[in-house]
Amino acid sequence: MKRPHSAAVLLFTCILGSAAPSRSQTVIPLPAPRVEGGRPLMQVLKDRRSTRAFKPDTLPLPILSDLLWAAFGINRPERGLRTAPSAVNWQEIDVYAALPSGLFLYNPKTHGLERVLSEDIRSATGLQPFVGTAPLNLVLVADYSRMARGSAENKDPWAWADAGFISQNVYLFCASEGLGTVVRAMVDRPALSEKMGLRPDQKIILSQTVGYPVE
Repeated sequence: MKRPHSAAVLLFTCILGSAAPSRSQTVIPLPAPRVEGGRPLMQVLKDRRSTRAFKPDTLPLPILSDLLWAAFGINRPERGLRTAPSAVNWQEIDVYAALPSGLFLYNPKTHGLERVLSEDIRSATGLQPFVGTAPLNLVLVADYSRMARGSAENKDPWAWADAGFISQNVYLFCASEGLGTVVRAMVDRPALSEKMGLRPDQKIILSQTVGYPVE
């Protein structure tokens, strides 16, 4: 579904793109997600696939906004519930966005991006060469401190399952919007965790690359 976004492209390039003029900006608000439209579910399921060749083209700001909301945004504000389920409603998965101008944490409560690093760490989010040039790499991190009632034996499978729900939301959104994506487990987790400044009870589960596919 084509949407006008020329102004948003300029805004996104200025704020988040490789030529960002203000890398000190710590909080970047996103436009409200557009929750109507898109393609029928059965068509999207038919077209869902993994892509491993991406154009470097920047994603328009409205598309990034919609993608993050679809991944794990709040769809029932009165109760703070999300677009993807989580065990015991822990909502333990955090979605980080690695962009050319830095690493950002998606805050679903404000629907905004919070800068974590000004460094371009896209190449550190995976072992495949395409991760360093694709416009966006999501990093799904489980915060085990939010899983207080879970046993040590159960926390890992719950966290992996919850990250999988989010990843599938991204897949379906990308299929609807004509974007390419691929989920990846080939990540140097110790190195990336150190670069991201994660605590010991925060664990990287998966990374997921998003961009326009090479035809």
